[in-house]
Amino acid sequence: MRYLKGKFKEIILIFILMILIFPAIQKTFNLIKVEWLKGAIVQIEKKEVTLNDWFSAEYQLQYEKYLNENFGFRNAFIRFNNEISYDFFGKAKANGVTIGKQNYLFEENYIKAYFGTDFIGKDSIDNRMEKLRFIQDTLSKLNKTFILVFAAGKGTFYSEYIPEDKVIKKGLTNYKYHLKRAEELKINHIDFNHYFLKNKFKSKYPLYPQYGIHWSKYGMCLAADSIIKYIEKKRDIDMQNIYWNKIDLEYPKDEDYDIADGMNLIFRLKSFKMGYPQIQFEKDSTKKKPNILMISDSFYWGMFNFGISIVFNESHFWFYNKEVYPDSFTKPLTTEDVDVRKEIQKHDVIVVMATQATMPDLGWGFIEKAYNAYKK
Repeated sequence: MRYLKGKFKEIILIFILMILIFPAIQKTFNLIKVEWLKGAIVQIEKKEVTLNDWFSAEYQLQYEKYLNENFGFRNAFIRFNNEISYDFFGKAKANGVTIGKQNYLFEENYIKAYFGTDFIGKDSIDNRMEKLRFIQDTLSKLNKTFILVFAAGKGTFYSEYIPEDKVIKKGLTNYKYHLKRAEELKINHIDFNHYFLKNKFKSKYPLYPQYGIHWSKYGMCLAADSIIKYIEKKRDIDMQNIYWNKIDLEYPKDEDYDIADGMNLIFRLKSFKMGYPQIQFEKDSTKKKPNILMISDSFYWGMFNFGISIVFNESHFWFYNKEVYPDSFTKPLTTEDVDVRKEIQKHDVIVVMATQATMPDLGWGFIEKAYNAYKK
């Protein structure tokens, strides 16, 4: 009996040692393929040792960080921990993510934007919108068209799913006051919040996903088509349009699942199916192709990626008025490296687009730069 107890202890000890050693073996030989984590994750690189770093202990601190984030099965352990947190405690192990009713996922900034807790004040918005009116008038004299686009926000579209502990008395919001001033100052604008809510229960396919940050692929295609038609109307031209003859019905993927992807769970979340249009472009060389400059947050990425630039002659996307695309795909280029007035001169249509969560910083400095450039 004593012999069996001794053997059992040895087996337990060996098992524990295997558990402790196996991550090191996995790190060295990569025996089992482990899926990478998704989201905004910065990989810590292994640092080369130098004498200065060694004696200042900088190398040791950096190497410790590297080991902590690069041991075997780390990603699997994180997913396991995140799954337990989600399933048993209803918490999301992702920065700024809130789990709403019926498991609808929100980024907290969209909830703040819906209730108005991020309101920047009437004076600030008045000043901004008056500058936009000046920019619009100036560009109109140069035969250019300015358009302000209010992208739809998830907090507004799915307000009924905001969790009770986040519900407060609703105040004046940045979106509502920007829209009010745009109407009063007669600034060219498209309000997709109004359109999406109006068609929320009429649309054949969901306009917003359950687990995504941005409007759905279908909703984004409708928005892209509307922007093209609005440009046609304002400039009195006929452009190549986008269309689709087929819409695939699939469970959410890509951008329609990006919040859930960022939560890095083991099991996929259940959801309703979404519409995925097979986008095509008119092929008519006689139609007009204006040059467009789009200053936007991430809500323009979907359009940019499906190839909306085809309907324009020259198309530039200033992401948060910082990186310049498509130029930055080959070599980094920022708006600090370009002359805003010269760039405006090259384009026929200038669009500023933002969703409710990013509206406190609408234009991200572009409005002030453009105003100063032409006011002089």
